[in-house]
Amino acid sequence: MTHTSVGPDAATRLRNSVVDTLRAEGWISSPEVEAVMRAVPRHEFAPEASLEDAYEPYAAVVTKTDEYGVQLSSVSAPQIQALMLEQAQVRPGMRVLEIGSGGLNAAYLAELVGEGGEVTTVDIDSVVTDRARRLLDAHGYSRVEVVTADAAEPIPGLGLVDVVLVTVGAWDIPPAWITQLTSGGRLVVPLRMRGLTRSVAFTRDAGHLTSTSAKICGFVPMQGAGAHKEELLLVTGTPEIGLRFDDGIPSDPSLLDNAVTTPRFEMWTGVTIGLRELLDTLQMHLAITLPGFCIMAVDPDLDTGIVAPANKGFTLAAVDEEGRSFAYLTTRRTEDNQHVEYGVHALGPRAEQFADTVAGTLRDWQAHRRGGPSPVIRVYPAGTPDDQITGDRVIDKVHSRISLSWPPA
Repeated sequence: MTHTSVGPDAATRLRNSVVDTLRAEGWISSPEVEAVMRAVPRHEFAPEASLEDAYEPYAAVVTKTDEYGVQLSSVSAPQIQALMLEQAQVRPGMRVLEIGSGGLNAAYLAELVGEGGEVTTVDIDSVVTDRARRLLDAHGYSRVEVVTADAAEPIPGLGLVDVVLVTVGAWDIPPAWITQLTSGGRLVVPLRMRGLTRSVAFTRDAGHLTSTSAKICGFVPMQGAGAHKEELLLVTGTPEIGLRFDDGIPSDPSLLDNAVTTPRFEMWTGVTIGLRELLDTLQMHLAITLPGFCIMAVDPDLDTGIVAPANKGFTLAAVDEEGRSFAYLTTRRTEDNQHVEYGVHALGPRAEQFADTVAGTLRDWQAHRRGGPSPVIRVYPAGTPDDQITGDRVIDKVHSRISLSWPPA
């Protein structure tokens, strides 16, 4: 284990408190991950933050922003680091490639692989890698190899690794991440699919990747060749209402121009959820079922009340197959104040019919998917024929075709 002193000081108490919380809530399940997260001094790898902020269980520490304040690099929240380390299943003697440097996660990995293993951490930004190198050296992790490169391409001289752990948000799976894996190796990556990000643990099968787990998460997006921006459709022609599409906007977005001139149709579905219930399968069910699935955001400074979502910054939405109407979800508290009920608002010439379609999708989730497992996610090379892919929804990207399949009920 690390040689860093773990005396009974404030940092140690805070660190142990965080680990106790994450273990109690199930984010930490193995003694190996628990041990490294208790031992490595997180605050020393996040000097930008106060001691209290460094040990917030669910908050990342931002380490670099651009001139507009957009996050470019961060130290992930303890919850996310615990989740991904558990998914990675790193063992002594393994060779691990980390994509997206910060220093702290590489230190955890170095502890997990031990003296007989190897850790290489890569980032496209030299400012980030310089920081990681400095912090790793200062805390006894000089064995970690730090590389400045675009990890969408193979890392020269690296060879095969047992685990590829990606700590930046990815829209696609570059071939290099797969070809650098040993047979049966594991890839853990925050993968964005239809605007929804999941930390997915994949194993390498013959010719493709298959997920073993997928959990909701959020990450700073990848830079370089792997960068991908969502496309924005401005419903009113102004930034007031924006629909963000991850896989291409409708073929004729002008068809939606008149939707906001029609009365807003509203209906309540009878589908209720607990205030702390995870929405993983609900979000994925809508993304799989609705062809025009997207994310709606409303600019609060321009909001004229045309739409009324519960969350103006992130609302599940969809455009109908004709491309002339759109609908979104909203919520209201129930009488017991312990749950919320889902409603559907829709605008456009087919508002009522489309609202009914979306409501039916919600009720189908409640009847068949609620409380069940997440979809199985498979990654195939781009160009794989349709008849070689199984799935309820196939998403075409640059390097890959990603299928989402619900397991048997």
